[in-house]
Amino acid sequence: MSVVHVVVESANRLGEVPLWSPSRKSLFWIDVHKPALHAYTPGSAAVRTFPLPASIGSFCETSKGRLMLALKSGLHFLDLETGGLQAWFDLEPGLPNNRLNDGKCDRQGRFWVGSMNDGDRIPTGTLYSVLGNGKSIGHLSGITIPNSLAWSPDGKKMYFADTPAKSIQVFDFDTDDGVPYNPRTFLDMSSHAGRPDGATVDTEGCLWSAHIHAGQVVRYTPQGRLDRIIQLPVTGVTSCAFGGDRCETLFITTATQGLTEQALREQPLAGALFAVNTGVSGMCDTPFAEAS
Repeated sequence: MSVVHVVVESANRLGEVPLWSPSRKSLFWIDVHKPALHAYTPGSAAVRTFPLPASIGSFCETSKGRLMLALKSGLHFLDLETGGLQAWFDLEPGLPNNRLNDGKCDRQGRFWVGSMNDGDRIPTGTLYSVLGNGKSIGHLSGITIPNSLAWSPDGKKMYFADTPAKSIQVFDFDTDDGVPYNPRTFLDMSSHAGRPDGATVDTEGCLWSAHIHAGQVVRYTPQGRLDRIIQLPVTGVTSCAFGGDRCETLFITTATQGLTEQALREQPLAGALFAVNTGVSGMCDTPFAEAS
């Protein structure tokens, strides 16, 4: 049985999208609605926090050693030395009620990010790919809450979920052109207590899916068969990513958002960053390929 450890008692309102940086040997994650980027280095008690001016949905490392942030106001670059933000461009200037949510780079270094209406939760979201030259392409539309972005180790399959639909889709993926096609249901969660949130893939091609409201991270084989369940002491399990020296530590973000006062008393670790040694090697994210 996997033992879950508390890494940081961060009490995040909506902790999300953990990302391991092999070059910095640090784990980064965000709080979406108390907007900030956090950085934790194993072996150090200190957590570095970068407060942000607007809601953040996701981020990635870049080939130039900085971070790219998907804020409500658009894509920005963050200098980790100075904390300075540099605006790049807004993907949806005509949709002020939308914000960017889950995002991740494919194996070729394109950044994929989905948008959503965070107030009315109406399906006005789009899944975009962003190239280093500043070109963006919309691939899927009519999205309510985009999540579960992940790619198989060879990059030829892409996972994605619109969370309220309670299913994870898998696409064949054209690695040359960066186009997903042939969508089909990978996991039907219609009878499950949870909903699909963030996800990651290990070197064996298995998908690790955070099931929000169910307090679980579940490993599925490439054929969609349930393989392992990691149960956490909180219900708001939001996302996961592999990291650490051997990339066998699964870091898990959680949230306090939506919990009643009684639930918060019953779940004193809600919003914390957790970790578990899986004994399986994970896949680190490819940096965003910035234009030279």
